[in-house]
Amino acid sequence: MKFIQAVLIALLLLSVSGFTECYKPVTGTGLPKNIKNIAVPAFKFEAKGLRYRVESRFTEAVSREIIRRGNGLKVQGTLDGADAVVEGNIRDFNFSGVLLDREGRARVYEVVITSAVTIRDLKANKVLYDNQNFIFRDSFEFSEDPRSFFNEEDPAVERMARAFAESVVSTIVNGMGVKEEKK
Repeated sequence: MKFIQAVLIALLLLSVSGFTECYKPVTGTGLPKNIKNIAVPAFKFEAKGLRYRVESRFTEAVSREIIRRGNGLKVQGTLDGADAVVEGNIRDFNFSGVLLDREGRARVYEVVITSAVTIRDLKANKVLYDNQNFIFRDSFEFSEDPRSFFNEEDPAVERMARAFAESVVSTIVNGMGVKEEKK
């Protein structure tokens, strides 16, 4: 009985002493403290050719991800009253067959989207983060049976938009790559 009590006391002491620093919740963002409202205007599509709603999918994905993980940051579509802005451009959109079937038809396609993103502090008028070469790849497969054909390009673009948004917002939340102000 005394052994069990000693073990319980030891476990209690361990739990309240050394392990309290192991987990620290994220309480802010990697952005300067004055930034509370972020504008995410519609991304621009600079790539050649037409692709249905690619830029709006990327814009919506970034806005949703900031709302989901931005620790209280407010998102808006316009610059009016915003403290910072996330500007994005879809610079290139390319897809090509990467795997052929026995008849020589492409069955697996790879989609590559090259984009650019800049995060700018509007109050201090300075760039906080800039990456002009975000590259995302995904693949999709066409069914061999024409009766069950489903165009996988749209879901592939959706997956890439989510991955892009997660990467951008991780940069914001974790402060990785955000330029520090030198004092």
